[in-house]
Amino acid sequence: MRTTTARRLLAATALLPVLALAACGSDPKAVGGKGGGGQAAAAATQDVVSGIARSDAAAALLPEDVRKSGTVKFGASIGAPPTAFYADQATRKAAGIDIDFSDAVARVLGLTVQREEAAFETILPALGSGKYDVGTGNFGVTEARLKTIDFVTYIDDGQGFAVRKDNTAVQPVTDLLQLCGLTIGTGAGTTFETTLNSRKSVCTDAGRKPYEVKAFSDSGTVLTSLQQGRVDILMSTINGLRYQASQEASGTRFLGEFHRLDVGFAFRKGSPLAPAFQAAVNQLIKDGTYERILRKWGVTDSAIKESRISPPEHT
Repeated sequence: MRTTTARRLLAATALLPVLALAACGSDPKAVGGKGGGGQAAAAATQDVVSGIARSDAAAALLPEDVRKSGTVKFGASIGAPPTAFYADQATRKAAGIDIDFSDAVARVLGLTVQREEAAFETILPALGSGKYDVGTGNFGVTEARLKTIDFVTYIDDGQGFAVRKDNTAVQPVTDLLQLCGLTIGTGAGTTFETTLNSRKSVCTDAGRKPYEVKAFSDSGTVLTSLQQGRVDILMSTINGLRYQASQEASGTRFLGEFHRLDVGFAFRKGSPLAPAFQAAVNQLIKDGTYERILRKWGVTDSAIKESRISPPEHT
């Protein structure tokens, strides 16, 4: 007979195609409520984008060459609900917060999206080379990124922690000193990895055993590592961890918010596309589409009042 832990690991493995499908809810009646991983797939069938009308005022802000081509190239990280994921592996049609906002903004601007899946850590460097016009992947606005990247904000998410549900020793993390002696799993190339590595000395400075950071390119591997006890705690997006914890088979417990961050469309520094995208997001806020997208994915707590271009990092 399998042990309880073995059964939990088997269930979590079965759920990985859902939980680990894009890089990153709060509405219990939407994606973040109780139930199986099929909730995200069910939400994906709700169309809140196709009826959006083109805004001449917003489109007029586009560079002439983009207006003439009628297309915009997106580099997109496709990982886990509710940010961006494959609701149906057979069709490989992407769904999620990033996908809806990308498609909605494109409709406001009268553009067609050319979306290419890319590894999270490769997207921002590729913007500078011109491979992509825009990057999506729940990219948080940080002072370090603002040196080379411009952002057009559309939600407010950020950093959080989670542990196995049977781990009652670790409480909500408000200070990295609470992590001393632990092994933390997170995504490669993320703000989480940067935050953890840049502040590693907090433990040794306090005369305590340092924490260890293990970064993975695949979000499914991060969850598996937690379930198998190879890491003690996860650091990831607030919305992603909330959604994951709402899925019983994941066996995780959300520890709360650590640091809020604006999330935005990413552009190379000085991109002429930014003003048009900002106008488009603000049009979506004005006409109610914005709220419908957030409600669809159960992340109404992530609403912003207006889109901004490259605001300072939250303190």
